[in-house]
Amino acid sequence: MDGHGGRRTQAERDAITVEIGYALFSAGFAAAVLFGAVAGPGYVFDLSAGVRQTLVGVGATLAAVVFTVRVVSVLVRFRNVGK
Repeated sequence: MDGHGGRRTQAERDAITVEIGYALFSAGFAAAVLFGAVAGPGYVFDLSAGVRQTLVGVGATLAAVVFTVRVVSVLVRFRNVGK
């Protein structure tokens, strides 16, 4: 696409679609691994329900943050490569 706001070619639209898919998949994977690493010990070891709930809450919060940061960073990097 030229710098003056013209229509995107099919190849550019395909590249954007692939990049969005990659961003979502890699972010989901990173978030799942992080959630498992934080919340997993609450289920593997015999921890109290309160500690387990805390670990799950912290894991879910961190996973959501990592997911968002990963998606944004991949898409911003893709946008900057195209310039």
